[in-house]
Amino acid sequence: MRSATIKELLSGEGLLQEVTINGWVRTFRSNRFIALNDGSTINNIQCVVEFENFDENLLKKINTGAALKITGTLVESQGRGQSVEIQINDIFVHGTADPEEYPIQPKKHSLEFLREKAHLRVRTNTFSAVMRVRSALSFAIHNYFRENGFYYFHAPIITGSDAEGAGEMFRVTTLDDKNPPLTDDGEVDYKEDFFGKETNLTVSGQLEAEAYAMGLGKVYTFGPTFRAENSNTSRHLAEFWMIEPEMAFFDLDANMDLAEDFIKSVISYVLKNCGDDLEFLEKRLLDEEKMKPQAERSEMALIEKLRFITDNSFKRVTYTEAIDILRNSKPNKKKKFQYPIDEWGADLQSEHERFLVEKHFKCPVILFDYPAKIKAFYMRLNEDGKTVRAMDILFPGIGEIVGGSQREERLDVLKEKMDALNIPEEELWWYLDLRKFGTAAHSGFGLGFERLVLFATGMGNIRDVIPFPRTPQNAEF
Repeated sequence: MRSATIKELLSGEGLLQEVTINGWVRTFRSNRFIALNDGSTINNIQCVVEFENFDENLLKKINTGAALKITGTLVESQGRGQSVEIQINDIFVHGTADPEEYPIQPKKHSLEFLREKAHLRVRTNTFSAVMRVRSALSFAIHNYFRENGFYYFHAPIITGSDAEGAGEMFRVTTLDDKNPPLTDDGEVDYKEDFFGKETNLTVSGQLEAEAYAMGLGKVYTFGPTFRAENSNTSRHLAEFWMIEPEMAFFDLDANMDLAEDFIKSVISYVLKNCGDDLEFLEKRLLDEEKMKPQAERSEMALIEKLRFITDNSFKRVTYTEAIDILRNSKPNKKKKFQYPIDEWGADLQSEHERFLVEKHFKCPVILFDYPAKIKAFYMRLNEDGKTVRAMDILFPGIGEIVGGSQREERLDVLKEKMDALNIPEEELWWYLDLRKFGTAAHSGFGLGFERLVLFATGMGNIRDVIPFPRTPQNAEF
């Protein structure tokens, strides 16, 4: 007999038929009622034991966390809280879980505690819901790009260039760390290393994706990226996943159109397909909000916040307009901003971005045409000589979620920008080649996947939306 999933059984299929399910015990009450969950849904199914039909030693093995195979008849439930239940005919114990040692007991656990048990936390309602939403978002992302003519491109994880120019990269080497080969100048001789040069884990697949977009038209990367930033905040990871589409013959306006449509599409997919999980996560968030002071509570519930994105057109505002709005805003004049806005050229902080979205425009916002000095070298310089064709998408509660730009396709301008920033031409000779041979306008953007999952689930810490977080001093699992 094929094993059914709990999600299938709770749909009402198979009523009064014999069914088989496998799962893990959430609770076992009164030696009669087993709440079983198999990960297919946030909901458990109740399995009813007739005590006299089973060996007492077998029932003693059934504790929270034990893995069971249960065969029985699916019937309408006589109790509250579920529409169907299973009258058990047979129980097989795959594996037990000693209640004295098993840490995920049926009680409230702190998120900090569960991070220490990252290998088991997916067995809780919160983390199983988060990971199902994460999986649904992954599918929606691939599906969107497939339906819109993109090719999935695997950018290299090991790279010899720093796409972001931040220098916060993890080195990849096979050299003896205690006795590396040295040059005549006393420097480490990377010519003796595995790749014959200094290499690192990538912070972005963008530069390589640009190369493939200029041959395939539209490509996207969706893979792991790494940043060696010694930051222990709720918004930073050392290993994270990035979605980076690159499109030939796209200017900034087309780039913004695509980014808005893409985000609305993937969030709509989750709203349509993850209802039970979102309802659970919304209730969890509301309970958490009650513990906060009134002033710190979110103005929107989780599902309302997601619909805020799908149901509103994104407001497009230049950086210059945004600076004027912020400079003249009440929080700025009353010195309520932690980072006051005094002059054009300031690098906007999350508090400024959230003010624009939540207080001023009351809709998602796309800021564009940023000062060149605060953006990366590869962004196309505007005719004014001081701004670039960059764009950021701002969301409620989170601030920037997408960053992108039209790329600089003019060889002479790109060379001038690299020279001004002391970026050696020989390091990116192949990137410059793209501007020599069949150059054209092209654009792209980057979306940190964990930030998207954070927004979609309402979780407060990015370490709780990735299976095994990698952060400073933490690579336990």
